[in-house]
Amino acid sequence: MTLLVTGATGKVGRALIERLAGERQIRALCHNRPLDVDGVECVFGTIADRGDVARAMAGVTHIVHLATCKETPDDIMDVAVKGLFWLLEQARESATFERFVLVGGDAAVGHFVYKHPAPITESAPHTAYQGCYALSKVLEEVMLEQYQIAYGLSGTCLRAPWIMDRDDFRYSLSFGPDQFGGPPWRELVDGDVPAGAVPLALDADGSPLKRNFVHVSDLVEAIVVALDHPAALGQTFNIAMDEPVDYQRVADHLAATQGLASVTVPTPYHSTWLDNAKAKLQLGWRPQYDTERLIDAAWAYERAPDDPRKVWYPG
Repeated sequence: MTLLVTGATGKVGRALIERLAGERQIRALCHNRPLDVDGVECVFGTIADRGDVARAMAGVTHIVHLATCKETPDDIMDVAVKGLFWLLEQARESATFERFVLVGGDAAVGHFVYKHPAPITESAPHTAYQGCYALSKVLEEVMLEQYQIAYGLSGTCLRAPWIMDRDDFRYSLSFGPDQFGGPPWRELVDGDVPAGAVPLALDADGSPLKRNFVHVSDLVEAIVVALDHPAALGQTFNIAMDEPVDYQRVADHLAATQGLASVTVPTPYHSTWLDNAKAKLQLGWRPQYDTERLIDAAWAYERAPDDPRKVWYPG
């Protein structure tokens, strides 16, 4: 197997490459950041350029497509549409190609922007919310699906919610300027916030918000399984924790373990439950992180002096 990883310098790319280094022959398509991992071949270029994609895909058998953009209209179509198109075109013309794994996102089904009265399964219709990011997630899934239909391309889509690593979850709960991702908690409350307090987010109905997450290590294990598993071909799988994170449960656990106060934050969002039963049944995959482990790991993580927290994009 020769595996090409796009988005190799990102959170998931690095974790996947570290997991498989020494086990598989790995090539990384790097755009604006180098990747220094022993035994990993780096090809510099952009997936928006057909020539760069052709160079990166020479002799490749498996592709894991992780490269993405957030709300960046100037770049997102080059990456999400043009880039994926060149990858798929090269794959279908390749004599060595065997499998394409796309890591998508729950933005394709509107995650907590729209109301989902039942757990969200893989058969839920695409429902992009406003902005370009969610639209890009829909387009990616549709493009892969259509290449599977039109050309019999061997592909799998792993649909992930918000991916957490190291101390990400801790900073996702910050009221300060160091907040990671959203919603922007400080903008949703009036008055002072106690130091170190965490948000107890409420959904649009006034109940504690439930939002889906997955730890990067659990997602990486799902990717590893999907690379070889026969049941993964032509399928989409929700890759998420067994239960969504309940912000009441978060507040209670942090009060008990860290002595932190919580601040009630009304939001316009809706509680959702991303159903991972299909991946568990058909792939034999199991997430190892639950809410308490996610919290404890984030608060226990200590950064070395040469490991500053740097956010390349906001979520």
